[in-house]
Amino acid sequence: MKLATIQTKAPSSLDKETIREKTQDLLNDLKELQDVFYALKKNSLLVVLQGLDASGKDGAIKKVFTGVNPMGCTVKPFKVPTADEASHDFLWRVHQHTPAKGMIQIFNRSHYEDVLVPRVEKFVNRTTIKKRYDHINNFEQLLTDSGTIILKFFLYVSEEEQLKRIQERITNPKKHWKYDPSDLTTTQKRDLYLEAYEEIFEHCGPNLPWTIVPSDQNWYKEYVIAKTIVETLKNLDLHYPGKQH
Repeated sequence: MKLATIQTKAPSSLDKETIREKTQDLLNDLKELQDVFYALKKNSLLVVLQGLDASGKDGAIKKVFTGVNPMGCTVKPFKVPTADEASHDFLWRVHQHTPAKGMIQIFNRSHYEDVLVPRVEKFVNRTTIKKRYDHINNFEQLLTDSGTIILKFFLYVSEEEQLKRIQERITNPKKHWKYDPSDLTTTQKRDLYLEAYEEIFEHCGPNLPWTIVPSDQNWYKEYVIAKTIVETLKNLDLHYPGKQH
């Protein structure tokens, strides 16, 4: 998969207000489906959100999961590993946050960070990276075999929009708390990160495919994510559990 061939904007044929109305309907559906999902406790759902800096991961979480029951949904952000985390295998810090049955767990960044930054910054060699692909595939297979449904989203934002959003973090007082000086340094390596993602899609995609989300427009990004999650839950045999005898 070549990201250069994929649009970062919504199809021009779509109407913004119409999609926003459809998104609200999807969010209402998600609220109801999650209630049954939590009560039934048959499966768990892991939502993996990856993307370049300023691709809109935080905003997507805030919007798409705004109406779900907080008892059945948690968010875990993965930042630079702590000294304790770095002293274990790279999946150690991730595994302990996988969802129990009935729960929806959202990863804001994830185990894929350990085949992104180390690859681009050359912290580890390519042999190690390739081994990590295998470990990730086995890890995700373990979760799947244990009843966890995994949805993986890559929020794809254009370079122009990415730089615009980072600039807003500098100038907008309400967004300045998000600004990290390293963001601009990272954008200079954009092509290397996109190349790393393409390799991830190739090695860690066939069994559990990625959804590439055009993310220049928040209204379309939110629609794609919500639609994918709702369709996935609707395909399950969800019903409230009966009386216990």
